[in-house]
Amino acid sequence: MDEELKSHYDAVIIGARCAGAATALLLARRGLSVLVVDRDQRGADTLSTLALMRAGVLQLYRWNLLDQVRQAGTPPIKSTSFVYGDDPITVPIKPRDGVDSLCSPRRTILDPILADAARAAGAGVRYGPRLAELTRDTGGRVTGVVIEERDGTLLRIGAGIVIGADGMRSTTARMVEAASYRQGRHACGVVYSFWKGLENRGNRWYYRPGTSAGAIPTNHGDTLVFAATPPARFHAELQGNMESGYMRVLAECAPDLADEVSAAPRSERFRGFPGIPGYMRQSYGPGWALVGDAGYFKDPITAHGISDALRDAELLARAVAQGSEAALAAYQETRDELSQDLFDITDEIARFEWTLADLVPLHKHLSKAMNVEVEALLTLDDPAQPSRA
Repeated sequence: MDEELKSHYDAVIIGARCAGAATALLLARRGLSVLVVDRDQRGADTLSTLALMRAGVLQLYRWNLLDQVRQAGTPPIKSTSFVYGDDPITVPIKPRDGVDSLCSPRRTILDPILADAARAAGAGVRYGPRLAELTRDTGGRVTGVVIEERDGTLLRIGAGIVIGADGMRSTTARMVEAASYRQGRHACGVVYSFWKGLENRGNRWYYRPGTSAGAIPTNHGDTLVFAATPPARFHAELQGNMESGYMRVLAECAPDLADEVSAAPRSERFRGFPGIPGYMRQSYGPGWALVGDAGYFKDPITAHGISDALRDAELLARAVAQGSEAALAAYQETRDELSQDLFDITDEIARFEWTLADLVPLHKHLSKAMNVEVEALLTLDDPAQPSRA
């Protein structure tokens, strides 16, 4: 049963997936009154690479949710392999800071775990309504929302802040006219599906000129296997016939992985994403903020989107709890500072004009940027260190 809605909340969040649910959880744990609404059903699937980098797993550990993710049958990922042509480099996941492996939970598992934890912390969670309107005072400050229930009922709810966590095509961002101030130049097209019974050999990323592929172990004995190309090839070869195009690209980029897939049963339909260039949007203003893909997105070729969302949920929650425009400005500044190298490297990889020799230093730079991100999150727990949030 849905709880009775209040007329006013400290925060109303639009979107109850990983970014919105995590923000709701952290605000509720700080004692704020929170409502999070999502137009999808609880546990609905969504396009996703699923992979959590160390920063994302660290967040689940810090929030005491990692055990729930593991108990849901999410397999541990003990290594990451980069296969440049025929040359693999395998990097073991070193245990530290409570993280002894990576994981890639299905979104049908991760998103409800976060939303249920938010509800347990005192947040209201409502599935079904959509954002119909933002309310404003005479000075233009956002003061709340009008949400539309599935039966057409309109409900007006006041809020100290409205947070858009409603994805790339964010209705909230459109309504507040959040401008993009940084734009990526490149994007890749991706097709993926799930295959049963592949050996868990950790995350595997494959590269050959003009193509990329990957294998990501997930729940239910499945492995997500993707094939990625520049947009022109995606539209010419994959979009019209995903299965044949996918198998052709997979065989070209990762022949051994293609053989594994050919011998395995497919669990689900093929899914395709034509790609869009990354962006950073203005993510705060009078009475509003954005988090997750609503405010910042980069190409999925580096599989860092969920980790970004969990990182930024905490940065934003701390800023909202402080309650000042300066704190919200610092949230965006810190997000951008931690994201700058990740954004640039991802954009370069998505360009698909590299040689295999180019990729090794790019991936080393990416690893350093991810380590900086982890250290920044760890300082949030260390009173002896200055907080970046």
